[in-house]
Amino acid sequence: MPDGAKRWRFAYRLAGLQKVLAVGVCPATGLREAREAPDDAKRLLADGQDPAIAKKLAKSAKAAANANTFEAIAAELLDKKRREAKAEKTLSKLEWLLSLARPAIGPRPITEITAPEVLAVLRGAESRGTHETAHRLRATIGEVFRFAVATGRAESDPTGALKGALIAPIVNHRAVIIEPKAFGGLLRALAGYDGAPETRAALELLALTFVRPGELRAAEWAEFDLDAGVWAIPAEKMKMKRPHRVPLAPRAVAILRELQGITGAGKFLFPSIRSAARCMSENTINAALRRLGFAQDEMTGHGFRSAASSMLNESGLWNADAIERQLAHVDNDSVRRAYARADFWEERVRMMAWWASQCEEMWRGGKVIALRA
Repeated sequence: MPDGAKRWRFAYRLAGLQKVLAVGVCPATGLREAREAPDDAKRLLADGQDPAIAKKLAKSAKAAANANTFEAIAAELLDKKRREAKAEKTLSKLEWLLSLARPAIGPRPITEITAPEVLAVLRGAESRGTHETAHRLRATIGEVFRFAVATGRAESDPTGALKGALIAPIVNHRAVIIEPKAFGGLLRALAGYDGAPETRAALELLALTFVRPGELRAAEWAEFDLDAGVWAIPAEKMKMKRPHRVPLAPRAVAILRELQGITGAGKFLFPSIRSAARCMSENTINAALRRLGFAQDEMTGHGFRSAASSMLNESGLWNADAIERQLAHVDNDSVRRAYARADFWEERVRMMAWWASQCEEMWRGGKVIALRA
């Protein structure tokens, strides 16, 4: 060549036109490789394909594969979830799980990642004794692969082949008090809480409404109609992203009216002690229970849901579906869910009033409806 470089070239003819295929630069491309290239080109010509175009397409495909790394597609998936208004807690947990996979497979083209590579990442989490984390990590990595398949950048999800390859985590059920007499003692302890009055109100409301602790601490005054006795929680605050209504018994309304005199001028029912622009921390309720003497293996904030669910079901007075609606659970059976659209609102209003009266009886240590054996 005029610049002094030596390049391998393969001349060929296609459709009556003379063409040249660049094979490589000498001596970087050796004689053996230079001789093999025309053989591959001749096979393409025999199929009616242009070797030069085939080379460009292969080069473009490789560049696309290098651009479509696991890390890049995971970032796209996270961005998609942000635009879907997923909860910040969900997003931060997802980002943390992806950070565990990023060092090993993040820079790799997603089409080249194999099941053994993913298993090596999962084994790293498992080796630290965090079996539950390893299982969640497998699900998260699988979600990235399925997103890549859906967008045409991968052909399969290798995590499916890893089902059963990890150590099953030991299930630890949340601590809960469900025996009526003991629950009455808990209610008396809540009423005698000598800390911040907002925290005492949060504990008592959690017992009366049995919503998720995160839904209670993020409650805003604009969501409440105290005259009608209804709390309307918007979809974006709910775990299942569906709006939810909570009937408020007279005792719950009384607590809220008292609380209104303390925090009613702000946005949140339970503002943070550091800033009224934020709600109380997620540890406040459980810390208050510890302060009252209830150990971590005795009762948690989430335990109020289990206690109410257990006693409402065992009373035999209420439709199981009405109880599930009040707990804001979603039926796992998609067919049944499609036909069971009833809100059971009137029954839920009566049920929540009954539950409030039962709580008062248990608080007094009086007679309550016996639970079925």
